[in-house]
Amino acid sequence: MTRPELRGTFGAVSSTHWLASAAGMAALESGGNAFDAAVAAGFVLQVVEPHLNGPGGDVPILLFDAAGGDVRVICGQGPMPRAATPAAFRNLGLTRIPGSGLLPATVPGAFGAWLALLEQYGTLRLRQVLDHAIGYAADGYPLLPKAAGAIAVLAPLFRDEWTESGHTYLVNGVPPRPGSRMRNPALAETYRRVLKEAEAAGPGREQQIRAAHQAFYGGFVAEAIDGRLRRASVLDATGRRHSGLLTGDDMALWQARTEETASCRYEGVEVHKPGPWSQGPVFLQQLALLEGFDLAAMGLNSADYLHTVTECAKLAYADREAWYGDPDFTDVPLAALLDPGYTRRRRQLVDGRTAAGTLRPGAPGDRRAWIPPVGRAEPPGGPYWQGQLYDGLPTVIPPVVARTEARGDTCCLTVADRHGNMVAATPSGGWLKSSPVIPGLGFPLGTRGQMAWLEEGHPNSLAPGKRPRTTLSPTLVLRDGRARLAFGTPGGDQQDQWTLGFFLAHLDFGLDLQRATETLAFHSEHVPSSFTPRTHRPLAVKIESRCPDDVTADLTRRGHEIESVPDWSLGRVCAVGVEPGDGMVVAAASPRGEQAYAVAR
Repeated sequence: MTRPELRGTFGAVSSTHWLASAAGMAALESGGNAFDAAVAAGFVLQVVEPHLNGPGGDVPILLFDAAGGDVRVICGQGPMPRAATPAAFRNLGLTRIPGSGLLPATVPGAFGAWLALLEQYGTLRLRQVLDHAIGYAADGYPLLPKAAGAIAVLAPLFRDEWTESGHTYLVNGVPPRPGSRMRNPALAETYRRVLKEAEAAGPGREQQIRAAHQAFYGGFVAEAIDGRLRRASVLDATGRRHSGLLTGDDMALWQARTEETASCRYEGVEVHKPGPWSQGPVFLQQLALLEGFDLAAMGLNSADYLHTVTECAKLAYADREAWYGDPDFTDVPLAALLDPGYTRRRRQLVDGRTAAGTLRPGAPGDRRAWIPPVGRAEPPGGPYWQGQLYDGLPTVIPPVVARTEARGDTCCLTVADRHGNMVAATPSGGWLKSSPVIPGLGFPLGTRGQMAWLEEGHPNSLAPGKRPRTTLSPTLVLRDGRARLAFGTPGGDQQDQWTLGFFLAHLDFGLDLQRATETLAFHSEHVPSSFTPRTHRPLAVKIESRCPDDVTADLTRRGHEIESVPDWSLGRVCAVGVEPGDGMVVAAASPRGEQAYAVAR
């Protein structure tokens, strides 16, 4: 174990950046609760991890309110613009939504979701939770090596095409050094102006939060986005220049929504996820399938264990591809997908000796599964950075790095307080690679629209005002009606495979939270990626290189195509918990990436 499991009696925070974790604990120390701490940490992440998220992105927030005993999810996934139709893209000669630029932009949901959490469940004032983010944006923060590497690769784009991004991320036209003091004065001024307009609205806490929402979604922020997208035509993943579809009216119509979660029982606990507008229920489907196997008898990270978990993941993710979408627009058969009889029939498809090589979605009830074909497309020719735009993931990989480098990244934060409140969130989108920075605002828009299909008739088909099915997927676990565990990880499509390994290691094999974050990580690449260009490698399994040779040989004999990746490279699980006996809070953070940190006292 590289770090101790942290314990305390006051509060616990774990996030993918130490500065966000510190800001969250500072909010608790100033008298705030877990919800205040999450908001403070969330705003800091928008500043210090600009290569992975920003105010123009999105976030699902799972929460347990100890006072009411309720579990809820705040949906910070903004919808597609009202002008976004399959015909609009076909008229541009496009067969898929590009992974970068202005066309895939959705309504920015992250800012409004954090405000909703603060208003509905927090206790601190807006200034108290925004001050940390304003300070880091204005005065600077140490630039992460991966952020510096991304900026270096994209520097020619920023200098010649996305010039406002150049003003924001380059220093006198030169990429900043890793660890150097990075500032974003335009973003600091955006936060300050929102705060100024909020405080001018009156003295009430909720009154100011609502005024901040208006400033962002109906005021100067929306006006700047609307004006830019109406006038600009920018280079994107297609190799051509396009304008955007998002308008100020789209933003003015949107409000973050608090919803019921999707849930299931497993080994005596109640597991909660966001609904099928996310990939969250795929975690529940995996648990339902695995409950029919004796994992303990197999042994943690044995060949039998890795094979069984992988094959169940393939079945659950195939259902994700066929059935998940925005339930406001499509009838997602979630109850049927989690029905014990359906799960039992699906479980029988797992062959203990042979890896499945085909995508096998189920057919709950009389409905027929349909997944649009994944066509092979080649990126447009041009310099190396052009290929990076073509790939819709936030990860930017320098040319010298081997292709076995792990792909897919975002942010995560979890908080627990002494009152029994708990939060898990995975902020993402609006990263520096996604789209050009909006002049005067200091942040780009998100590109989650790339996840919607242009083929009509699928649950995740594009439609005006519809949420594209996201990969973001935090988890919250209850036992005996109280919150006991909250966790998440960066990782795009892999989030619900990497967190599953953590959860099984903790619950089924008894590892403490820190040891569970450090257990061997692996994932299947069987299902098509949610990100452009939707890569699909049916038998491929990536696994960290410390997996014993005899285990990888056994998996290879069963038909898996094993790709060994560097140790400590898959995921960055962050977790907090509450001990059921004495009520002590617990925190853990994966050492992967050398930046996720937990704090507890």
